[in-house]
Amino acid sequence: MNGGNNMDGEMPNTPINITDAVFDENVKKYQMVVIDCWAPWCGPCRMIHPIVEELAKEMQGRIVFGKLNVDENQATAAQFGIMSIPSLLVFKNGELVDRIIGAMPKEMLKAKLNPHL
Repeated sequence: MNGGNNMDGEMPNTPINITDAVFDENVKKYQMVVIDCWAPWCGPCRMIHPIVEELAKEMQGRIVFGKLNVDENQATAAQFGIMSIPSLLVFKNGELVDRIIGAMPKEMLKAKLNPHL
């Protein structure tokens, strides 16, 4: 979409699986990372899942999306005080810069992410 810029070739266009073991590595690897904290039993998490998938494709090269199952990765969930899911943690240059809590329409989520680009 953005023409001849091939620098984002290694940036994934689908959400990557984030675990406690690889959390820090992935947050530092990419300039901007949005981690979707979710659980399989969470209805709103299932609602936002396809939106995160679409945004990973649309925003490839600008944002890397990750998915963190809070039931399987409790250390990271506790580290960031995740009390409500879905929660999206927005990291820029390895630093937490925003939290987006709850399911919302795609355009609303994009509007919340755009100021960080």
